[in-house]
Amino acid sequence: MGTNECNSDTRPHVFSIRVYYEDTDFSGIVYHANYLRFIERARTEMLREVDLHQGRIHAGEQIFFVVARMSLEFLRPARMDDLLAVETRIVRLTAATLELDQCVKKDEQILFTAHVLIAAVAGGRACRIPREIREILSRPR
Repeated sequence: MGTNECNSDTRPHVFSIRVYYEDTDFSGIVYHANYLRFIERARTEMLREVDLHQGRIHAGEQIFFVVARMSLEFLRPARMDDLLAVETRIVRLTAATLELDQCVKKDEQILFTAHVLIAAVAGGRACRIPREIREILSRPR
């Protein structure tokens, strides 16, 4: 993912998050691993926005979404008290995977980018994403 991809013409899901003391390291900037928490929360909220609650999917469909691959780029630091926007775009949806571009911004400045491949798993093995879920995810936003 390049640093300009977050500015794509497709409308992203946007999740706001404030940086708290607990998110930072000794220098007052966001600890690198916490960006993964921020983008995970944003993916969960993106699903929730289209009424796909992971708890119900796990219980009803008996499938889980797992991260299969992730490419990250750390561009600029976020600091304590910053208000950040995590943008999430679905890039590609296949029968068994969901590919996403995510970025973390402060104002309009991109701080962090991630290209994420999510796979569907049932019983410890890869499986197809149920048709109803694929239809919901493929709807324009």
